[in-house]
Amino acid sequence: MPSYLLLTSLPLANMCYAIPGKITDFDGKKVIVDYFGEKRYAYNEFKEVKKGDYIYAQGGFVINVVPEKEAMEILEFWKESFFKLREVDLRLARLEGSGVAGEKTRIILDKALEGRKIDFEEYLYLLSLEDENDMGYLFKVANFIRQKHHKNACCVHGIIEFSNFCSSDCLYCGIRKSNRTLERYRMSEEEILQTVREAVSVYGFKSIVLQSGEDPHFDADGISFLIRRILKENNLLLFISVGEVGERGLKKFYEAGARGVLIRFETSDKELYSKLHPRDALSYRMAEIRAAGEIGFLVLTGGLVGVPGQKNEDILKDIFAAKKLCPEMYTFGPFLPHPDTPLSQNQPPAVELVLKTIAVLRLADVNGKIVSTTALETLDAEKGRNDGFMAGANSLMLNLTPEKYRGLYNIYPGRIHEKETVKHQIDKAIEDLQKLGRAPTDIGLR
Repeated sequence: MPSYLLLTSLPLANMCYAIPGKITDFDGKKVIVDYFGEKRYAYNEFKEVKKGDYIYAQGGFVINVVPEKEAMEILEFWKESFFKLREVDLRLARLEGSGVAGEKTRIILDKALEGRKIDFEEYLYLLSLEDENDMGYLFKVANFIRQKHHKNACCVHGIIEFSNFCSSDCLYCGIRKSNRTLERYRMSEEEILQTVREAVSVYGFKSIVLQSGEDPHFDADGISFLIRRILKENNLLLFISVGEVGERGLKKFYEAGARGVLIRFETSDKELYSKLHPRDALSYRMAEIRAAGEIGFLVLTGGLVGVPGQKNEDILKDIFAAKKLCPEMYTFGPFLPHPDTPLSQNQPPAVELVLKTIAVLRLADVNGKIVSTTALETLDAEKGRNDGFMAGANSLMLNLTPEKYRGLYNIYPGRIHEKETVKHQIDKAIEDLQKLGRAPTDIGLR
């Protein structure tokens, strides 16, 4: 197979691949897929498939048909490794430490383990934990629930940041239009296409996010044309993250073939939102996210943890606001103050607060996918990403932006991996996921 990931000698060499499954039957527009003995479902919109075909799927969508010989080689490669990884994950997800946690913590987490309803005040209590033993048990329970509902599945997405021009002036963001110190860049259409080609054909990515500031150069029609060109050349699940484009813009993206949208609301509190976005209304942002879901997009959304003036109650309300949007995936990362913004004098949140947010989110939505964000990894470069996984997360994104541009997408300072090659990022992700027993199994519908 002509891919860096399969040619390397690492045991998890194709970690960024979706593992192929075999179609065993049909259910309307959905295909039923056998995946290491398990039944999974995926929508089929773009490919002609038949019973017995092997397919790749991402986010519940069929991406492409895999020749049988190639599929068998990959499955043979994975057969032993897959179950070994699952054993590692099961071992790490064991429930231990309940005896040292406080009684109230144990009572609430017992309810979570039994699938019983947890009320707002109980969630707030968990989010406010400060004792290390209590927090440790919260993380273990969240990871246990993640393993119970998702096994060792891990979504690995690539992200390409193609422009740092932005017409918005959000007070916390380093690429805001009023930041005159930032060198601006805008990738050409051919640069974007070449970066996608390399991500798919060389590194084996099956899901990619195209992200930019709200750059007026790339209007909805231009991005739609780009989407069509990308999908004509490549088999992949494409997410778009370009800020607010309105329902008409979203429909154009969907008609062009994009099936995912990444748009965070940052905070669901109107007053806090106005302090981040003084010229924008929270209602418009939430309406856009709802419209994306109604159109049929997979929605990736969430909030910032540690926004100036934010209380634990606000974070919890953000979790429930996000859940109400029925997203495919959640992203809750830390607020990291940028020196060239009006909020530069504020402090980032404690790592523990971000991890507690991930854990509580996992209890609140056992079926959702949760990103262990780059911002969390930046906040704690040594173990932030893996601690996020051990607190209930099961997804990550790797930065595929060309190195000459990557450091210029300066939304917050000191972003990790800015000067690393894609190969180095992949190698480190493989190493981390192998230690945790996670495998790239993003195939089934939510």
